[in-house]
Amino acid sequence: MKPFELYISYVSWGSQGKLRPILVFYLKAEIAYVYPITSQYETKSVSIRAKYFKITNWSQAGLDKQSYVDTRSYFSLPSLVLKDKVPIGELSSEDKQKFLEFLTKTNT
Repeated sequence: MKPFELYISYVSWGSQGKLRPILVFYLKAEIAYVYPITSQYETKSVSIRAKYFKITNWSQAGLDKQSYVDTRSYFSLPSLVLKDKVPIGELSSEDKQKFLEFLTKTNT
């Protein structure tokens, strides 16, 4: 497992959750810090869409349709959760660079 790889993992919110793509952003010791990925964009408010990073090369990343990294909040999970999973893909070099720029711009 390495930064910018995408996996399918169970993501929960409150008492609900579902399997969805996630982007590994940072690894520290036994913890993976990840962002959820969504294809839901058009129905979101302008303020929420402003925090969604558009993955340009979504097919190369292993996704089956246009998707976005939801940068409103990341979450952490034990690295063991993803240890035996095969990544579905990885952000392209272009998307990696744009994502880092996006994070810098939206968090200042």
